Amino acid sequence: MNPSALHGLRVLDLTRVLAGPWCTQLLADLGADVVKVERPGGGDDTRGWGPPFLRDARGVETSEAAYYLAANRGKRSIAIDIAAPEGQALVRRLADRADVLVENYKVGQLARYGLDYATLAAANPRLVYCSITGFGQSGPYRDRAGYDFIIQGLGGFMSITGERDELPGGGPQKAGVAVSDLMTGMYATVAILAAVEHRHTTGRGQAIDMALMDTMVAMLANLNMSYLTTGVAPGRAGNAHQNIVPYQVFAAADGHVIVAVGNDAQYARFCALAERADLARDPRFVTNADRVRHRAVLVPLLEEVVRQRPVAFWAEGLEAAGVPCGAINSIAQAFADPQIQARGMRVDLPHPTAGSVPLVASPIKMSDTPPRFDRPPPLLGQHTDEILRDELGLDAARIATLREARVVA
Repeated sequence: MNPSALHGLRVLDLTRVLAGPWCTQLLADLGADVVKVERPGGGDDTRGWGPPFLRDARGVETSEAAYYLAANRGKRSIAIDIAAPEGQALVRRLADRADVLVENYKVGQLARYGLDYATLAAANPRLVYCSITGFGQSGPYRDRAGYDFIIQGLGGFMSITGERDELPGGGPQKAGVAVSDLMTGMYATVAILAAVEHRHTTGRGQAIDMALMDTMVAMLANLNMSYLTTGVAPGRAGNAHQNIVPYQVFAAADGHVIVAVGNDAQYARFCALAERADLARDPRFVTNADRVRHRAVLVPLLEEVVRQRPVAFWAEGLEAAGVPCGAINSIAQAFADPQIQARGMRVDLPHPTAGSVPLVASPIKMSDTPPRFDRPPPLLGQHTDEILRDELGLDAARIATLREARVVA
């Protein structure tokens, strides 16, 4: 078997909750050795963010929350009190050996412990140091705590998400998952790998400043450009598309179906299946630009047609006609879908307290260096002794002294 893509890359993970752990889990999946530094006694906040908690073979809840399990696969955990001088010294020694450090403390907080970029880079100039905060290291909001829900509102996301204000249930709506956290974790991973590649040429690391707010704004993509090119901010469109018609959810006779017409030829085939070829010939609806301009006329006509037939008719017929469509699955239905099963998107790993833990596989598929799934999310401090012994060369007596002093756990 080939070594993993990031084999040999040492990552020191001083993050908790979601954005940072999502980044470091991705690095671990790709083969990096990720050491997660947690506070003794409690660890990552998300360890307690339940129920639900992982259950053992008898159905008894363990201490591992599902939220924590979602973002910490592939790591080793060491519990160190970084508020203690001896704990700070241990982290500095780990940083001296690291290629990458990722942290998501408030701006300036780690400088009080001598764990800031300037201090650590002076001892290890090759260190790539990634800071993840709500608002970044500069700007008037730099000292604010960043929470995904708040960022979704401030960054404009909730102004374009949810049903239209004039319709029942209309108004701002957040996403079902913490999108700014997840996307910041992804952007941070890209930035880290770019910095590591740059280091191959220069021999030097660098500081990376990632902000949830920046990411939230950046990920609005084409809707940003709709505003920047017109001066008019887009509004909410519910399950419809701002720039394509028909591209939305329709109520069928027995449920709902997504119809995602991507071009004029697909629209004509949709109309043919619906036995409304006249709607494809109507000059108000021939091109997508026409349909967008006359959305308020066309969509009610299509809604009336679609609700006359069951979901299966539309899903099967549109698929056969080459028109993108789909049912709306629950998460349970998604995992039962034969496509998801064929792609191996669930993995089950041995777990020290539960016996086994079900996890979501990385969606990355690589021919020579595929992601690895050989280490479940760690228990708090599960690898403390191993890391202190093997990485820092401490003997059992010294580790026992540190544990007695509650510097490590």
